[in-house]
Amino acid sequence: MGTTTINGVPAHPLWAHAVVVLVPLSALALVVCAAWPAVMRRAGIVLPLLALVALVTVPLATDAGEWLEERVPENAATERHTEMGDGLLPWAVAIFVLAVLLWLVHGGLPRRFLPGGPGGQGGAAGPGGGPGAVRLASPRAVLVVGVGTLLALVVGVGAVVQVYRIGESGAKAVWQGL
Repeated sequence: MGTTTINGVPAHPLWAHAVVVLVPLSALALVVCAAWPAVMRRAGIVLPLLALVALVTVPLATDAGEWLEERVPENAATERHTEMGDGLLPWAVAIFVLAVLLWLVHGGLPRRFLPGGPGGQGGAAGPGGGPGAVRLASPRAVLVVGVGTLLALVVGVGAVVQVYRIGESGAKAVWQGL
């Protein structure tokens, strides 16, 4: 059993389906964790690990696809699918890098950027200023969360669109003309 075949059967469809599930799932989790720091704090290391697994499946699918391409009749649709497949790795890398950065920021975010400081005391208070008052996030925290969310959205949407385009071209390469 290798990365290109499983029991003599091409492994590309298996790896491709793993990519189709894991890359969009990682993208969605990235956007949610970037937009809601509380979710990121609860998720902890799970987000970077999910993004890493998704990242690993991309070259496995690509390698198995290139192996398979050498064994099927050559046509324009297959060639197009193969070329498009090579374009997913940068998106998967970007998801992983952002997930790791988000996880690293998550560790320091509550102490440095959120109200209350290291011990949970102090910070700007809302109306009333008493112990039960709503605390407002600092402008720096809002900027970090906003920029992180914007980057996560751009990378997440880009990755999902690329996965869709690659999958559609693969389906056309296999099923068109049958």
